[in-house]
Amino acid sequence: MNTWCKIVSLLVLVAVAGVGMPAAAADAPMKVEIAGGSATVSFLAGKAWVKPDEAAAEKPLAADSQVLPGNIVRTGKGSRMEIELPDGSFLRFDENTSFVVLASAFAEKEKRRDVRVRMILGKAWARVSRLLLGRGRFAIETPTAVAGVRGTVYRLNLNRDRSAVVKVYDGEVEVRRREQQQAETSGPAPLKAPHPVAGPHPVTMEQWVYIVGALQQINIQPDGTADKPFRFDIEADLNEWVRWNQMRDEKIREMMKDSSE
Repeated sequence: MNTWCKIVSLLVLVAVAGVGMPAAAADAPMKVEIAGGSATVSFLAGKAWVKPDEAAAEKPLAADSQVLPGNIVRTGKGSRMEIELPDGSFLRFDENTSFVVLASAFAEKEKRRDVRVRMILGKAWARVSRLLLGRGRFAIETPTAVAGVRGTVYRLNLNRDRSAVVKVYDGEVEVRRREQQQAETSGPAPLKAPHPVAGPHPVTMEQWVYIVGALQQINIQPDGTADKPFRFDIEADLNEWVRWNQMRDEKIREMMKDSSE
């Protein structure tokens, strides 16, 4: 990784797939080019499968397995998976979720990361390491919208109709419409140097951007337009998926506390 690629702001990219995509294509994981690094399956309940690339056959994925850049991963019905990233962050995926790890690099000396995952379908929960906030990039993406996360805990749902929901639990998320030219490319977007980010402002269908704060959510429509962020009811939000993730987050906090003593 060159120096310019390392000097990037912390970003998380969340997008919805293109309009008019057939259901079969929407469900099919996509292969994209990436650069080095690996992640570890730190928890697996149920079944999951991995393909080294689009042309390869699926094989079962087990706990403690390495997930390499370029691997296409799918969780089965009733399954859940957590992967630990080299930077100390964690990503979790609910049942019937497909994604590709684009990059999971961590430069120990510079204390910078390049973590990128492309969601295809399903639910994800991210617990981003606080130690590296603002140092490198942490990204989740699909083709038509972008959410740059400055916080440490958030979740996203990418639905079968290509609509998406982003909910922030800690910090802020910059959510913007992805440019059409960029959306049509299969590879990751070029990295940019840190730059000031404007606050919420009036938007059009062609270009919009919102800052989503803690305990706020934003809904992204199948055509890539978005509603204004609003505060969600934390009590009503406590479904089984959220409670499970909070339990896993607490267990990680306890482990980190024990290891530092």
